[in-house]
Amino acid sequence: MGDHVELRPAAEEDLLLLEKLTWDPAATGEFAQFGWFDLRQWRRGWIENKLIGDDGGVLMVVRGAERLGLVDWRRQPSTPGAYYWEIGMALLPEARGHGYGTQALRLVARYLFAHTTVHRLEATTEAGNVAARRMVEKAGFTQEGVLRETGWRDGAWRDAIIHSLLRTDPPA
Repeated sequence: MGDHVELRPAAEEDLLLLEKLTWDPAATGEFAQFGWFDLRQWRRGWIENKLIGDDGGVLMVVRGAERLGLVDWRRQPSTPGAYYWEIGMALLPEARGHGYGTQALRLVARYLFAHTTVHRLEATTEAGNVAARRMVEKAGFTQEGVLRETGWRDGAWRDAIIHSLLRTDPPA
């Protein structure tokens, strides 16, 4: 076990942690506090499909019995006949800075490439979130460019950095 993380499907008892990682300012951190919105999001998703469906999903990031956070993916159309997965992540504050996020991104990338026909994964980080940018790049994603003033947080428009990982990219 050691410092290696695993991914597992969410369980009903994880819903409180998912809510905490979404709305509690102490847990979300500076770059992921977007205010309160759709407070029933996780519970509706749980009732609908246990948080895994054709258009995306959520897996828990764990180290043994310890829950560290979540990874999620959402289907994004690229052409009428193709799509890619947009990947997101949220880790508890005490789980950040230990390499768990990099491991989890690699695991979810392997999972999605093994179980779907998608060719492209995409991850977007706020430009000022240097730690997240470093994590995404360590996981093998390539920085592609800047999305100018695309995200609204804390009363201001923020730039984002877009990263991708292709099925044909060498493993990280």
